[in-house]
Amino acid sequence: MEGLNHAGPDKHPHAIAGMFDAIARRYDFLNHLLSGGLDRRWRARAVRELAFQGHEVVLDLCTGTADLAIAAIEARQGAARRVLGVDFAGEMLRIGQQKLRAASHDGRVPLVRGDAVRLPVASASVHCAMVAFGIRNVVDPAAACVEVHRVLRPGGRFAVLEFAMPRTPVLRSVYAWYFRHVLPRIGRAVSRHDAAYDYLPASVGTFFPPETFIAIVERAGFTRVRAIPLTFGIVYLYVAEKPRATGETAGGMGRGGASNGPAATMM
Repeated sequence: MEGLNHAGPDKHPHAIAGMFDAIARRYDFLNHLLSGGLDRRWRARAVRELAFQGHEVVLDLCTGTADLAIAAIEARQGAARRVLGVDFAGEMLRIGQQKLRAASHDGRVPLVRGDAVRLPVASASVHCAMVAFGIRNVVDPAAACVEVHRVLRPGGRFAVLEFAMPRTPVLRSVYAWYFRHVLPRIGRAVSRHDAAYDYLPASVGTFFPPETFIAIVERAGFTRVRAIPLTFGIVYLYVAEKPRATGETAGGMGRGGASNGPAATMM
């Protein structure tokens, strides 16, 4: 991706899980600080797009410290009934469990350790699925999309929040400079982890552009795929639907093979 010239980051499961576990205690604070608080708005928008009616069982893939899961059950208009959070990083899940318990949500949001491309979830068992800033950390995002398609009920909806590079040249240059020089320094100073906030710009810079990711989601079998730019295109919200009938499928990938990749989280 032009603007951030990094080689592809190491996405070995143990490396990713270890990195996120190392920064888990400062993770939420840094998310809010480095996004200027916009991460809360982005998650709220994803929840609104899923349009819960109050009865849904929802999968939160790459749940991390469960911020998106909490947003889904605390939504003022259209909250989910129950959210299953899945993540590869055990310490992130531990922090998330503490937050859920403090808010008395632990009964509605079980958290389990699992792999994004080998989900510990039964086929056609959830109404909706969502992931916030984690799909780029999976070693095989296409396989993860196939797994999401498998666990969704017919007609189920899928929402993905992910970083992107702005399309406007001036804004793209400013954003790339912030990602390359400012964000890593702040991240290292607060988290005390040398590599984690170098990984962030590298992972964003090598992630698929919106049109390519749309094609990946469609090949996994989803239809009605939309890409919604947020905050001048630094984040995209992708929304898709699993067809209600076999004849509606966008087709292509089927169940596919899964590789050993992590379900990581936003940074």
